[in-house]
This record gives sequence, C-alpha cells and structure tokens, in this order.
Amino acid sequence: MRYQSQFISEEKHKLHLMHINQPGHNGIPILMVHGMVEDGRIFYHKSGKGLGSFMAKQGYDVYVADLRGMGLSTPKVSASSEHGQTETIQQDIPSLIRFVLAHSGHKKLHIMAHSWGGVYVNSALLFQPELIPRVISSTFFGSKRTVRARTIERYFKIELIWNRLSLAASKRSGYLPAVRYKLGSENESYKTHKQCVDWVKNDAWVDSDNNFDYGSAAQQISLPPTLHIAAFHDISMGHRFDVKAFMKESGPHRAEYLLLAKKHGNTLNYDHINMLTAPECVDDHFPAVASWVKKQEK
Repeated sequence: MRYQSQFISEEKHKLHLMHINQPGHNGIPILMVHGMVEDGRIFYHKSGKGLGSFMAKQGYDVYVADLRGMGLSTPKVSASSEHGQTETIQQDIPSLIRFVLAHSGHKKLHIMAHSWGGVYVNSALLFQPELIPRVISSTFFGSKRTVRARTIERYFKIELIWNRLSLAASKRSGYLPAVRYKLGSENESYKTHKQCVDWVKNDAWVDSDNNFDYGSAAQQISLPPTLHIAAFHDISMGHRFDVKAFMKESGPHRAEYLLLAKKHGNTLNYDHINMLTAPECVDDHFPAVASWVKKQEK
C-alpha cells in the first residue's frame, strides 16, 4: 500500500490530502472527509489500519482530506484563524472534489464522511449542485446536523460542554483549544465552532454569512445516493435519532440507513469513534459498506 501526501495551495493556506492506493491500480476515487475537532487520521493509519486503507485494498483510489488548519494542512488553527464552516463548505470541499477528479483522471468519485463531515459534504453539494453528477455515492458515519436525542450524555456533552462551556472558552481564546481540553485531536477556529453550535441548536439550515438556505435547497435538489450509518452506543455525537433526522432533512435523495448493533448481527455495539477505528470493523461492517458502494456504480 502506498501513502503519499498531496497539497492544494490556496492564497493563504494549503489543504492536505493523504493519497492511499495500490501501485498499478487506478480505481474509482474516494474522497474522505473528517468531522469537527479531528483530522483525516480517523480514516487511516500507515500500518494499514482504517477505512481508507481497507477501501484502497478493494482497488479504490483513496484521498483522505485534512480540512483547513487540521492535520497536515497549514497554517494550523490559532487565534488568528478567520475561516469558518462557510469557507469549508463553499470553498474547500468543492476544491477537494475537483482536485481528486483531476488528480485521479476519473470523471466521478465516491465520498465518505464522519460526523460533521457529512454536513459539510451535503451543504457543499447543495451550494454547488453542478458537482452532484460527479458524485456516485456518499457514505456517512454518525453524521447529524441537529442534536435532539434525549439522553443524559447529550445534555452533558452537547448542551453543557460543546454549546456553552467550550464556546465560551473558544470566544475567550479566539479559537477552540480542543486538544488542551481533551475535546478532540485538533483545534477549531472560533467562527467554525460558533457556526456549528448555531446549526446544532436551531432547525434552520442556513448560512450565517450569506443566508444561503441549504434546507430549502435540499427540498429542490436530489443529492447523491447516500448510506447513513449510525452506531448503537453513539448516544450523543451521532445518535440514530439525529442521523435519521439529517437523512430526512437532506431531501428526496435515494437514502439507506444502517444501524451498527449486535442485535443486527454486528460484532460490537459500536460508538461514534470505534465505528471507524475498532479492529473488528474490517471483518464486520467495512465489507458491507464496500459492497454497497460497489452497487452504486452499476
């Protein structure tokens, strides 16, 4: 397996992608997009572990993104970072899609995303619907936009920590020092954090910078076929109730839902993180995901 860094150079920043493939193979590309307070490493390890490596072994040409200021993208998030999710959605995701298509030489690709990354992807496609015909399918792991699940963990982790205490710390510091507070593996800009909280709390799926109404667009535009995956023990960050709500508000697209749970034949009752990182994934649901992706190519 080959791991090579690729960079998209913009005026004031660089976006990094880890290109994973088998030498001599030129399969259909897959773009992988991580969520909040993390980077692309949620999908791979150079030892060969992870979904990115697994899909590359199936013959796909995998590109794992580090969003702006995350992972190997530069400059790193700091108090001077001015970007938010508007820039990620309306500039960076489209740039990543176009780069992958150009670099791979293919006309179409698949997209996979974890958590808030799924919100970024659907928002970007709704904002630039001309990209939709280039996307064969999307697969989202624990992706939700609003958080309404009535669990104690949700009130503690989301309502208290994410929406209130960490947002106050983010405003005070000029960015969210998530690594210092052990909230994630990467920091977030204040604008990104603030915009995310606004969407988590409110029904309106509207951009705070230019008032673009993604929710309204979703009812008029058909997004690519999408597999929405939830995990049984994900009770706050991507609760199955909230995953289903995101699937519904994404409009009349061809959507399928999968709950990873022992009662459905899975090895584990997975949670928000180990649905991608547990060693059991390789023999459990990763093959089912690969099979679903393959079917969308027919």
